[in-house]
Amino acid sequence: MSDIELDISARVATITINRPDRHNALDIAMIDAFHAALDKVAADKSARVLQIRARGTSFCAGADINWMRRMAEYDAASNIADAKRLAGLFEKIAFLPLPTIVAVNGPAYGGGIGIVAACDFAIAVPTADFVLSEVKLGLIPAVISPHIIRAIGAHASKRLFLSGRKFDAAEAERLGLLAEIVAPEKLDEAVTALTKQLLDNAPEAMAAAKELVQFVASKPLGREVIDGTADRIAARRASAEGKEGLTAFLEKRVPAWRKD
Repeated sequence: MSDIELDISARVATITINRPDRHNALDIAMIDAFHAALDKVAADKSARVLQIRARGTSFCAGADINWMRRMAEYDAASNIADAKRLAGLFEKIAFLPLPTIVAVNGPAYGGGIGIVAACDFAIAVPTADFVLSEVKLGLIPAVISPHIIRAIGAHASKRLFLSGRKFDAAEAERLGLLAEIVAPEKLDEAVTALTKQLLDNAPEAMAAAKELVQFVASKPLGREVIDGTADRIAARRASAEGKEGLTAFLEKRVPAWRKD
């Protein structure tokens, strides 16, 4: 079986990390398979929500030890190519137009936290813990840092990056990395409930809402942001989906996107 499994059915895409014997640790082959799965999700117009799950007792233990050994022998060009391939994975998750839900079934370390931070919603079990221990190895959490800093803020990120300490699910929720903590037996139920809620929403509007956050968060408050937000709502009002949503509301009926 593949280290990365993909299923698309009933408007839901599910990517499952399937390397439990290695605590779902990342290596370059797994990263390439993850890229390919995300590309298929992006190309499939039937998919409305993406779930990311993992088999076993760990979500993702970060970099595989054998991959780390090979890294030590890389030349500069190979190191840059390798790092950009990994950075591109988190970027692809973050910029996917679909809403993304990650089910954190256990520990998430290093790159595993990058996956969690790049998703829109993270639901975890109480026993999930997290660590950014790169400084203990003489490294830094570079390619995952944009997503972690956006998720929990610069000051909290700096404390975790510098200390390399482990933190639990309760702290991750308090910091904003997690949206919710549920009992292990309730994890699937919580992900399914959130998925159903998202499927009720207009798909193009959700994609536009994600782009809106990226646009506003990346710029200082000023004329570009103010005009840009006005342009975006005007475009949504004029769109077929926006007109359908407003008409359905006024006519007290279900909008078309909830019928398919």
